[in-house]
Amino acid sequence: MSMRSFAGLMLSAVAGALLVTPAPSYADSHLPFWPSPEPLGVQAPLAELADGNTGAVRWSRQPDSPAPIGSITKVMTALVVIGAGDLDRNITVPQAIIAYDNKYGASTAGLTPGEVLTARQLLYALLLPSGCDAAYALAEAYGPGQAGFIDKMNDTARQLGLAGTHFTDPSGLPNPSDYSTYSTPADLVRLGLRAMSLPIFRDIVRSQNYHLPAGPNNRDHIWQTTNLLLHDYPGTAGIKTGSTDAAGTCLLFEAVRAGQPLIGVVLHSSPDSETVAEDDAEHMLNWGFGPILSALPIGYSPPSYK
Repeated sequence: MSMRSFAGLMLSAVAGALLVTPAPSYADSHLPFWPSPEPLGVQAPLAELADGNTGAVRWSRQPDSPAPIGSITKVMTALVVIGAGDLDRNITVPQAIIAYDNKYGASTAGLTPGEVLTARQLLYALLLPSGCDAAYALAEAYGPGQAGFIDKMNDTARQLGLAGTHFTDPSGLPNPSDYSTYSTPADLVRLGLRAMSLPIFRDIVRSQNYHLPAGPNNRDHIWQTTNLLLHDYPGTAGIKTGSTDAAGTCLLFEAVRAGQPLIGVVLHSSPDSETVAEDDAEHMLNWGFGPILSALPIGYSPPSYK
């Protein structure tokens, strides 16, 4: 029996049990096999949870309200680069990353101007440690130039039907303002579904770390994911954190239990705590999987690339 079939049988069993169980009173609503009508304890004011196969929405909170998204923007940056192809091309890290990173106090992958890395390697630098230096380097190469690349990001958003989304920076930094790059929970789930359909993207964002040994034209780099769920929640498949002063802590995530994927997003879970965003995601996933699937230690362990 396939894992997906097993998941279907388990969900059917739960549904059958609920049909023959008398509806509990409010006082009995804590019973373990009676799901609440929505996930409890979610602090994010904007959120959505959907089926990872079909995109059908399971639950949402202000799904069409636009808000700054921080480095979740890098999902679109990766999507544009992967769509353009030629991932083994060599890219020289530009000198301008220093002023770019310093201006915003940006997260970096520790890249040094003059280093030469492939686009594929820069995608790991972009998506695991959330390297704004990698985003800048990729935008320069694939735009060509920042303005050209940002145009491609917005063109891709239009093609995907993301009407509530706009980009002004490849990293999601407040450039030129806190609210100039924004999206909605519904748009981000759609963006995540598209990105997770690409094998190269999935391989990167499910990785806990990536080691790039020193070479003739590059330093030694070890990049670790900023996504706490990959360490703490069995079955997590990705995908991306985000944080700025205006965005607060954000998380676009996917997890799989017994062959059933769920994808979701939380925006501004906390002003500055990544743990709160992780907790929000866990509350939503446990609710979405239900009492049986959420208790199963099923899923693949993210690989560590050497």
